[in-house]
Amino acid sequence: MLDDHPMTAETISARPRPSSANRGPRRPLFRRRSAIPGFGLTLGVTLTILSLIVLIPLSAVAIKASALSPGEFVAAAFSERALAAYRLTFGAAFVAAVINGVFGVLTTWALVRYEFPGKAVVNALVDLPFALPTAVAGIALATLYAPNGWVGQYLTPLGIKAAYNPIGVTIALIFIGLPFVVRTLEPVMRDLSADVEEAAASLGADRVATIARIILPALGPAWLTGFALAFARGVGEYGSVIFIAGNMPYKSEIAPLLIIIQLEQFEYANAAAIALVMLGVSFLMLLVINAIQAWSRRFV
Repeated sequence: MLDDHPMTAETISARPRPSSANRGPRRPLFRRRSAIPGFGLTLGVTLTILSLIVLIPLSAVAIKASALSPGEFVAAAFSERALAAYRLTFGAAFVAAVINGVFGVLTTWALVRYEFPGKAVVNALVDLPFALPTAVAGIALATLYAPNGWVGQYLTPLGIKAAYNPIGVTIALIFIGLPFVVRTLEPVMRDLSADVEEAAASLGADRVATIARIILPALGPAWLTGFALAFARGVGEYGSVIFIAGNMPYKSEIAPLLIIIQLEQFEYANAAAIALVMLGVSFLMLLVINAIQAWSRRFV
């Protein structure tokens, strides 16, 4: 049956139209494509790699250490020998990271701000600990700082014994940790324009005030990152230390070497207990450093 009412503009406008709720979501005409795969795929690959490389090995250490009773765990992980090894390992790593933090800033400043003959050679020498095998570094340092070495023979008459003691451990950790600080600070220092320093000088600030109020706050987060990397590398270093440490229990024996000794004696659970303590302390210190780093970014 035909409709008696003609189709006019008034009748069309008077007809009820579907509400926006019934229309459904509007689809974009063109979907934006990402240069990388979707979030689900990348997250799955990330978690898989992280589990295979980090989580599963660390879980294996904890499971192996759980074979000990609480009393046996305390006896293995907190013996006098283990405590002495912890003090040397973490103490030397911290002192070396602090020294690298000071000289790393100076080295980076010289490489970024100045041009001088042999700059390319110095820049390459900074990266040498990255490419040099740790055993070769240990032998070289022992050759230099031993009592009859090229440098040690001049230190011995002064009463300074730089090898086969905690000082030798610290020297080795300084050697392998310096590149972490320099390469972390370098891009930040390059982005810090010299115009900022000139503006501070034009406003009457002296060099000390410029460094304290402009340069160091800008470098603070990157400096803490380099410090954390150097400290973490120092805690786990083995190859470059054993040749110059002397490896004497209660005096110059590092915790990684004590773990190796326990493994050679087939005391796998005891080795896992010592490793678990090192893991916990390292994680706690890195957590504190990251918290300080996040706090310092609020004032930059």
